[in-house]
Amino acid sequence: MKKIVKENLTFRDVLKFLLLVVYGYFTYLLLLITIQYIPLRFDVAFLRIKYEEIQLLHYKIAFFTHVYSSIFLMLMGWVQFSKKMRQKYNRLHKGLGKLYVFVILFVSGPSGLVMSYHANGGIVAQVAFVLLSILWLVFTCLSYYYIRKQNFKKHREFAIRSFALTLSAVSLRLFKFIIVFLLQTPPMDTYRIVSWLGWTFNLIIAEVILFYLLKNKNINGIKTE
Repeated sequence: MKKIVKENLTFRDVLKFLLLVVYGYFTYLLLLITIQYIPLRFDVAFLRIKYEEIQLLHYKIAFFTHVYSSIFLMLMGWVQFSKKMRQKYNRLHKGLGKLYVFVILFVSGPSGLVMSYHANGGIVAQVAFVLLSILWLVFTCLSYYYIRKQNFKKHREFAIRSFALTLSAVSLRLFKFIIVFLLQTPPMDTYRIVSWLGWTFNLIIAEVILFYLLKNKNINGIKTE
């Protein structure tokens, strides 16, 4: 029995398992961050350095809307790429997909765009987060548009790009830790760097996945070109 398991266990299976563990761990960390703001608190974590912004009603609404909604995107997003989910639980896949799109387009995306204008790090970080928010909205919208048109190839491509930007919540914090640990740069310089690196790196990885893993493969019966 052990021999059969070893023969059937591929490098890809191990990699998927490790990625799932890492994903689960960072989702758990984001959940801990979210819990800090329940009930409404203005004196914890990130808000301790946003004294001026937190006096603004529109910023408070945007911030808490974004924080409370984003954790659900992390919980919903990864299961959408499960082959088993698409094949055996297609109705659930479609339902979660619609909810994912709705939350980004009408809740997390617009609130993130508002927050981008007030980002720390000046114009450098503000431009980075504004672009992140706009691309997040556009990619998600295009993913939904193409599935409505039954173009599964394009739908999957933009769904991957959308989720890559969703994962910037994780990668931004990961890169922040790495840069501080290795380079020991000043906090504001670090923030400027990760404001760009946290999502551009994810998009590069997404394009690599699309090129190497989806090229010439069948996606729901439609061959990619």
